[in-house]
Amino acid sequence: MLRRLALAAGLALSSPALAVELGDDGLHKPTWLRETFKDLREDLAEANAEDKRLMLIYEQRGCIYCTEMHEKVFTDPAIEKLIRDHYFVVQLNLFGDVEVTDFDGTTLSEKQMALRWGVMFTPTLIFLPEEVPQGVSAPDAAVAMMPGSFGKGMTEALLIWVRDHGYDSGENFQKFVAERMATGN
Repeated sequence: MLRRLALAAGLALSSPALAVELGDDGLHKPTWLRETFKDLREDLAEANAEDKRLMLIYEQRGCIYCTEMHEKVFTDPAIEKLIRDHYFVVQLNLFGDVEVTDFDGTTLSEKQMALRWGVMFTPTLIFLPEEVPQGVSAPDAAVAMMPGSFGKGMTEALLIWVRDHGYDSGENFQKFVAERMATGN
């Protein structure tokens, strides 16, 4: 089907627009996304069992910034490798009806959970620690949240900073980024 649509539109089959398929919900579906029951306690346990970090990503149908991230940032080989090797990624739909169970046991639809968590922009990346204290919600436990679309350099830096626990040492993320830029990393 994609092949026929691409040819009809006059697109080359190697077009970045075809690099990541869209699901029935209109969201991008890279192969590194995990299909789960969206019980964050279970997702965290599974991420830990794989020695990976839990990352939640809120998106919405038709989001031009989500498309940009999926076509230009997440497809960068270094960034894709970081995600595959170090992250357990669960996608949430800003206007979705699938139930999500937060770490504190609250169960709401994806869209209600977005309101509860104060998620207003897509994409929004939420990074969780390896352990979340009982009774704490995802945004309260998060070690980092990235609302909006950023370029390759900033995204790669954030993935590395979270992976390496830069937040534990008190290392300011913006200083981490500035040092990486100064050294050409």
